[in-house]
Amino acid sequence: MFERTSQDALPLVLLIDDDLVSREVTATVLTMNGYTVHTAEDGPAALVLLTAAEDRPQALRPDVILMDSQMPGLSGTQLIGELRARSSAHIYVVSGSNPPPELTAAADGFLLKPFSADAFRKLLEGGKPETVATPLDPNEPVVSAEVLAQFRMLMPETAVRQVYQAVVTDLGRRVEALAAAIATGDGAEVRRIGHAIKGGCGMAGALQAARLGALLESWDNQSGDNQLDNSAALLSDLRAAARRLQNMLDAEMPA
Repeated sequence: MFERTSQDALPLVLLIDDDLVSREVTATVLTMNGYTVHTAEDGPAALVLLTAAEDRPQALRPDVILMDSQMPGLSGTQLIGELRARSSAHIYVVSGSNPPPELTAAADGFLLKPFSADAFRKLLEGGKPETVATPLDPNEPVVSAEVLAQFRMLMPETAVRQVYQAVVTDLGRRVEALAAAIATGDGAEVRRIGHAIKGGCGMAGALQAARLGALLESWDNQSGDNQLDNSAALLSDLRAAARRLQNMLDAEMPA
């Protein structure tokens, strides 16, 4: 459990996430709730920040490190070991699904994406992590009303639209990359893109797209024709989810 140095002090947070949308949305949510957040796009970038802090009194010395459970390159338990060698911060794994047991054992705790500032606070105070999200619900709203309401309380409407427009734009790029990966049967790339969609859209409360990303993360390219049919359906649904999100923006937050 994290212990504050004073009654009102909030911990300095280092957020490590290779997905731009997920990283920016998480940083925005925590910053608007009073936390000071520094970000790194991967493990090596985080180590550079921490190493620089050793010789500079005013440099980054985080109290808490949030790290995505799946990143290319230096990640997982190896990254945790490198972080602990350079920092005394509490390390929490962030994931859209249950991480491997060895990862949770090496870390100080676990947060399920998408998470709120309140869930983060409860974890720091020693609370239990949230449970894994339920399977895709076809009747689920395009956007979480709770997340949208929180954004609207924390920032102006124009900024809220910018957040969701960034999600739509990023989703469009990932859909095209996903189509190419499915066409070539590149299961690892499909799963990587699905993980990124699940994380980024989940943090923004884009429920439908996040659920589809979770399904793609479990994609198996060894399952024959049925898998190809399922992939085509998921791709079509993902494009539809992106259109619905854009339609929601145009209707509720016109530019």
